[in-house]
Amino acid sequence: MQDDDTTRCCFDIACRYLSYRPRSEWEVCHKLQERGFNDRTVAQVINRLKDLKLIDDYAFACLWRDNRLSLKPKSRRMIGQELRDKKVSPEIIDEVTSEVDDARYAYKLGCKKLPFLIHLDQLDFRRRLSRYLRYRGFDYGVIDGVVARLWEEK
Repeated sequence: MQDDDTTRCCFDIACRYLSYRPRSEWEVCHKLQERGFNDRTVAQVINRLKDLKLIDDYAFACLWRDNRLSLKPKSRRMIGQELRDKKVSPEIIDEVTSEVDDARYAYKLGCKKLPFLIHLDQLDFRRRLSRYLRYRGFDYGVIDGVVARLWEEK
């Protein structure tokens, strides 16, 4: 009887944790283990959450990618790193990030930053925009192309 109560309590905590935002399987497991539930109970709850489709690492990764690209675009590499930090499998990460076009999103970010840089000379423009895009995880090849294109369009 007490085992059922423990499982029910664990399930309720997991549902509450998932109510704030979607989570990866690892995040939910980790949270439940932090709360002191044993591995057997956690595994039962995780399996039930999967059956109810409340945990799905592929759907979570797609949502994470879409959220990152629409709100604060980051490079494919940085999105992949964030998903790795959440212990999403490498196969899912590769599949989800394969369609991210770094050049497109770097250009989109550069266009948003352009009004703040329009008054600068070419050297400062290049330095500041490059630093901004590098901070977002884009590689130098993409950055060089975007900076040159935006300088010409300016």
